[in-house]
Amino acid sequence: MPRSLPSAAAAAVLNHDCTGAKAGSSPGYQTLVKTILAPDPNPVKPKYAPPPGACDGHCHIFGPAHRFPYAPGRTYTPQDASRETLAALHRHLGLARAILVQASCHGTDNSAMLDAMEWSKGAWRGVAMVTQDVTDLELVALQQAGVRGVRFNFVAHLGGAPDLKNVEAVIARVTPLGWHIQLHLDAHDIETYRDFLKRLRVPFIIDHMGRVEAKNGLDQKPFRQLIELMKNERAWIKVSGPERISSTGKPFHDAIPFARALIAAAPDRVLWGTDFPHPNVKWMPNDGELVDLFAMMVEDEALRRKILVDNPDRLYWS
Repeated sequence: MPRSLPSAAAAAVLNHDCTGAKAGSSPGYQTLVKTILAPDPNPVKPKYAPPPGACDGHCHIFGPAHRFPYAPGRTYTPQDASRETLAALHRHLGLARAILVQASCHGTDNSAMLDAMEWSKGAWRGVAMVTQDVTDLELVALQQAGVRGVRFNFVAHLGGAPDLKNVEAVIARVTPLGWHIQLHLDAHDIETYRDFLKRLRVPFIIDHMGRVEAKNGLDQKPFRQLIELMKNERAWIKVSGPERISSTGKPFHDAIPFARALIAAAPDRVLWGTDFPHPNVKWMPNDGELVDLFAMMVEDEALRRKILVDNPDRLYWS
């Protein structure tokens, strides 16, 4: 079991630091930035053994801050989650590969992620965050480093929606590279940005089952729209983040019907991930239990292999 995971007790939600400079403010301005919970330091050994080549399709590298400082305008401060910590966790869980997703606490400085990808010697691919001002040389360098997509945050607690003109400008820049785009949305955004999603001509991934609320049932409008969206051959979904959609808390079994419905809608365009180290969650999951929860979501071993091995292969390593 990994020994390097930080203690959750070290990061109470109510703790704060004062290092987040407000955007557009004077140089001396300081604002409170919440410090979020650390991951569970004692992941259980999963009962389910993933197949060889299994991929954690959504996880993050945070810091370490002394090498890779957090963005001044961030909305939260995480506990460090280093490349070594993530690798130890993956060994414990039986996961051979990973997709590192740039998180908003590092902004568009992808250095921590790129360092981890190089260190992994090809086992980890990346999804970056960039601005519309990114240069062609920078994009080529990201491509050569193993980046295969770009992420946009629309969720309210991370600052809300970006300017769609800027988003579309970035998409136009990365399309020749064959990248996909990754969209972190709130449930109601599926309707709000319906026309935008229809216009997309590149593969796109919706994070965390669209962040629907399980208490509203399978027939809720956002989820029905998400299922409809999966008819689009460019649409992918991550059946990650059960703790984000659950209304009952651990063991997050109320998320299972949503995952199963999404998998049934488009089994060839589904990814799964731990979302380690689980930033901004109400209930901190245990990563070993999440692996076993995936096995409950997907009972057929051939389908498990498709989601954990074959689908990531096509999107990130082909």
